Amino acid sequence: MTEQSNILTTRQGHPVRDNQSTRTVGERGPATLENYQFIEKITHFDRERIPERVVHARGAGAHGYFEAYGKIGDEPASKYTRAKVLTQAGVKTPTFVRFSTVAGAKESPETERDPRGFAIKFKTVEGNWDLVGNNLKVFFIRDAIKFPDMIHAFKPDPITNRQEAWRFFDFVGMHPESLHMVTILKSPWGIPATFREMEGSGVNTYKLVNDKGEAVLCKFHFEPKLGVRNLTSEQASAIQAKDVGHCTRDLYDNIAKGNFPEWEFCVQIMPDGPNDHLSFDPLDDTKAWPVDQFPLLPVGRLVLDRMPSNFFAEVEQSAFGTGVLVDGIDFSDDKMLQGRTLSYSDTQRYRVGANYLQLPINAPAPGAVARTNQRDGQMTYTVDGGPNPNVNYEPSVLGQSLKEAPKPHAEYHQAVEGKLGRYQTSRTTNDYTQAGERYRSFEAWERDDLINNLVNDMKACPEPIQLRMVWHFLHCDEDYGTRVAQGAGIDIAKARALPPLPGRAAPHKALKAETYTDGTTAQGNAPRQQAAE
Repeated sequence: MTEQSNILTTRQGHPVRDNQSTRTVGERGPATLENYQFIEKITHFDRERIPERVVHARGAGAHGYFEAYGKIGDEPASKYTRAKVLTQAGVKTPTFVRFSTVAGAKESPETERDPRGFAIKFKTVEGNWDLVGNNLKVFFIRDAIKFPDMIHAFKPDPITNRQEAWRFFDFVGMHPESLHMVTILKSPWGIPATFREMEGSGVNTYKLVNDKGEAVLCKFHFEPKLGVRNLTSEQASAIQAKDVGHCTRDLYDNIAKGNFPEWEFCVQIMPDGPNDHLSFDPLDDTKAWPVDQFPLLPVGRLVLDRMPSNFFAEVEQSAFGTGVLVDGIDFSDDKMLQGRTLSYSDTQRYRVGANYLQLPINAPAPGAVARTNQRDGQMTYTVDGGPNPNVNYEPSVLGQSLKEAPKPHAEYHQAVEGKLGRYQTSRTTNDYTQAGERYRSFEAWERDDLINNLVNDMKACPEPIQLRMVWHFLHCDEDYGTRVAQGAGIDIAKARALPPLPGRAAPHKALKAETYTDGTTAQGNAPRQQAAE
């Protein structure tokens, strides 16, 4: 193989000089629309399967409602947001929730070790609000440009068509921010006992905006009223031997009996801004916000009380997107959120069709009927209304076009300043810290199951991957790495002697702020690692 033939390019043949970061204004964003390399990569990824979902293929869904308390914690919700779905106490907003596994195919077992999708469509009086998250509160990566690579590594080998442990750990071993998610996923928390007994989370960081145009950062969480229950690998295997769809059966059987599952909807709130006093970036979706500093504040309750009348029409054709927000809930510069906002809706237009929002399961509530100038496309079966069917544009001197909605009393205007470039995340001290804290928080039986699962995986990996993963685990927690090494027969001294990953901050250290992915800084200097406080 020649040196040139080994160079990564775009489909246009352009050399890819940086495959690690999207281009942003300053280190923390926002991302810019001209990220052509990312757009080509993610939109092609969205079209890799026909017609099954590329991710979240195995799923089940149910209808229900969300009832707001009108408060966030002990304070009026209107202090933080003008979104009516959160401020109007006692109003029951219709919802549809789709639960899913991520990496498996449509007929894969529901006992698989995998994050569980937890996607909610709120059909509010102001239009749809989609909250698309999972059950584990954090994610593997913090930049959406890596999402296709991540899923490729987790999906079956393109030659053997088997999911291989070495591919999974080859990827995560090069991304230390994944260690937190890996520690959770490989523990019993990676296999929820039922959908009714698992948490849900928006994962990404959003903003709440009030009538004064003031914003706060927020995270959304759903806590099951039944409590959380998970399965060990042995328990999951016993269930799978008899039933590959036990979670769907459990959900539908209980709804049919009137045992309606319920979750408390909570938010965590943080002042908007860089929050430099924290050792992690609150926009980093691989990090949890500590609940002792940012408590879970109740907002309302989510109840599921009706099964779909047709699985395909409602569960398979349901379509969600992180960009589907209502006034009073806004985007942050979370790089995964910004990338997902393009990818998710783009996927639905490809998979279901350009007019997927005309399907009843996806259409807004009758009180918020769609009125647009969008026309035609495959499978059009209705025309969005306007005052004059001849005028499908805006504005019109005749005054017969659809009109813009009134402006809010006060707009939220985020200050943005910085040099356009591809940046590393500099606040990396918690890449190992939070994974270690999570390991120490487990009960003894949960740690035992985690170690057993990792030992089995490590035995299926070549030595370079084994050594690097033990090196990572040792930096998370000495006991954590030692137990994995001893169980899998890995030379711990050899692992401990490995150098830090090239171009990455050393464990428990941070890079100098505004460091580009080529190692230079926005000030033109070589990077300087800073010890954690």
